[in-house]
Amino acid sequence: MSVRELIRCRGHPLVLSRHPTTFEITKEEHLSRSGDCIIGVGADRGAADLSGPFRRALAREGAVLVTTLRCGPIAVEVHARGAPGLLLDHPTDLVWRRSDFICGRTIGIRSDHVARTLPRPLIDRLRSGEPLEVELVVF
Repeated sequence: MSVRELIRCRGHPLVLSRHPTTFEITKEEHLSRSGDCIIGVGADRGAADLSGPFRRALAREGAVLVTTLRCGPIAVEVHARGAPGLLLDHPTDLVWRRSDFICGRTIGIRSDHVARTLPRPLIDRLRSGEPLEVELVVF
């Protein structure tokens, strides 16, 4: 059984996508050069807005999170893990992490992609402010 969520956001001219251990989307509208992990702004949901069934599925032992980032004709699939300790209580942010670190913004750990490894054609489109669709499926 799987549980699905869909989040819509958009790119920003300051999307740098250089962070070596995370990537993030946020409900915030603005981005500074120091936010080098942020790939999407203006998200229609943060961690605290995710549905109860999704949150419970992601907090199961052994949960797998498959995230598909779609921007124009480009689609990138990201694989991460859920964990029983996920809080999912941050009002604006969602963060995918390469590590096992968990805080209220963390949606996935042990991610196989981080900002620095996302395909540059995707990042170029996001820099031009194109819409980004973030599909989350927990297995």
